[in-house]
Amino acid sequence: MTLFGIELTGSLVSGGIKMAEFKLVLGTKDGKSFQKEVKSPEADVLLRKVVGEKVEGKGLGLEGYEFEITGGSDKAGFPMRKGIKERRKRIMVSGGVGFSGKDRNKNKKKGLKRKKTVCGERIDSNIVQINLRVLKEGKAGLGEAPVEEKPAEE
Repeated sequence: MTLFGIELTGSLVSGGIKMAEFKLVLGTKDGKSFQKEVKSPEADVLLRKVVGEKVEGKGLGLEGYEFEITGGSDKAGFPMRKGIKERRKRIMVSGGVGFSGKDRNKNKKKGLKRKKTVCGERIDSNIVQINLRVLKEGKAGLGEAPVEEKPAEE
């Protein structure tokens, strides 16, 4: 579709609403992690959730699982930080998410503080990656591909 000689694609054609699309990193209890990409309508379950909330796996296509949101990052790579209400903010940090505690020469310094940009705790359309911790496991394994039943050939 064109408008004033400009080619319109994707979200502009569909009324300006961006379809939700996330990369999920699912961390299991034994330390392994699995990745899964979800798009709308499955991804809409995660919109407006906050870091620390619990999510049912049924809405993500993982029957029987229960997850806790532990963090994520936005489209520019800034990490999500609990307690930040705005979409993106520069804060003075001395430890925790988004800060290693090392100076410019990669030496660990005691009492080092630095201004860092972090994004808020609420999941919106700017978030690209979401980290989830498995609280309750379902019957099917996370690493297993869904098995499609084929009709018996004779």
